[in-house]
Amino acid sequence: MDVLENAVTEKNALVEAEAFPTDDRVTYKDSTYEIVSKVAYLIGVPKRIFDNEHEAPKIEIYEKLDADKTARIIRHLCIIRTAIERNFKHINERMKFSYLSISSMPEYVPQDSLQQLNADGISFIKKSSTKLSQHIVEINKLISDRINNCKKLFPLWLNWLYVKNLFLMPDGLKEEGTKAAADIYYAHLLFYPYQMYINWEPEDVGNLLYNDKKFVTLLYQMNGDYFTEYSKVSDAGSYIKGSIYEFIGSSEKVVVVVDCENSDPYKLCATLKNLDYQYTQKIASIILFDDVHSASAWRILDSFTHIPVEHMMTERVKQNKSLVDVMLIARTCQEHYKNNVDSFILVSSDSDYWGLISSLPEARFLVMIERENCGPDLKNALVNAGIFYCYIDDFYSGNAEDIKIGALFKEMYHYIDQAVRLNIYEMFTEALRATRIEMSSSEQKQFVDKYLKTMQMSIADNGDVTLEIRRK
Repeated sequence: MDVLENAVTEKNALVEAEAFPTDDRVTYKDSTYEIVSKVAYLIGVPKRIFDNEHEAPKIEIYEKLDADKTARIIRHLCIIRTAIERNFKHINERMKFSYLSISSMPEYVPQDSLQQLNADGISFIKKSSTKLSQHIVEINKLISDRINNCKKLFPLWLNWLYVKNLFLMPDGLKEEGTKAAADIYYAHLLFYPYQMYINWEPEDVGNLLYNDKKFVTLLYQMNGDYFTEYSKVSDAGSYIKGSIYEFIGSSEKVVVVVDCENSDPYKLCATLKNLDYQYTQKIASIILFDDVHSASAWRILDSFTHIPVEHMMTERVKQNKSLVDVMLIARTCQEHYKNNVDSFILVSSDSDYWGLISSLPEARFLVMIERENCGPDLKNALVNAGIFYCYIDDFYSGNAEDIKIGALFKEMYHYIDQAVRLNIYEMFTEALRATRIEMSSSEQKQFVDKYLKTMQMSIADNGDVTLEIRRK
């Protein structure tokens, strides 16, 4: 191990000893670690970092991605590229004067990465006489060709191009580009995350992969952009979750009542998904008080939680007057007096429900509100009454993508059912009648199989859809 690598090892020890610097702990508190764990895996951060509970990358993400061939290939290509960049001089001298290949230098190039790539059908070593810089060019080609296969690993809300560019060496398909990148990397080695090569302008920002909140903030800044959707990379703190767990744990029977007109289904779904199953399994049911004008996503919430969901769809006597609040109040009273529910989690930002809370002094309430939709009056009343409330905006919403996608598909299928009604047999029968063409049943079957069952959908730039019958 050379002097530089000794310095790197010492720096790693310092990083691990100071995994949570005070300024980052305050600035980027209550963050998630999913994005940084995936990036850390792909750029080749050593597994021991994932095993260390005081480091940001999580071992469960490592294990998940290590079972994915596309992610595994990128990881080991990045590991070898970094190893070559870091030890270029030593490797180059041995190739030139001792006629060794990089597969014969385990002290400089991780052989397990070479073996894993070989097992996955990847080889960048064209011939033994290839110059070392050409090895990097070949690795860059493979990464460039395959990095888009990893797009599926990241959520839709994250700008993929920003992530992708971290893996693409500038002008990396030319020897001059690899040399320029190596010079920058070698001169600023301690500024790279865990000293693994990425494409960025190195600066001392601490641990770039400290947590998701810090990473995406800096990632967007690197690209002249601003990241604002912090609910996607943060979760409610331990105090908030602990208070909810204490409320549930000290209750005999808990029911969640939801005012669908004054709540967001995606935020509530994210909240439920980020609560410990040990506690949420004690919730007897979720009762949704819905209206025809509420978001359709409420109708599929039960697909995304283990808690039994009951839908209470209210009709409107007057089109401009909802009866959701009346139904919610009446049912809550019924649950308390008839079904012996002692504790309610009320999900609504409507201050009108303070009347309900104050009229049931023997019932216990915990209120979940939205930050922008709840005024100070309700919050002050809750605080003065000693009733805990929290913001569902504060819970990690990055895992609510599945309910959003589910809601979109449900509505699109509904639209298709309403807008499209086509039966190829009826169409063909009408065409035969209009053209007065006679065909035997055998000819008709062959025609349908050859032309109609092979119809293809074509989508124009403006979104218009047409069906094309291809004549072969």
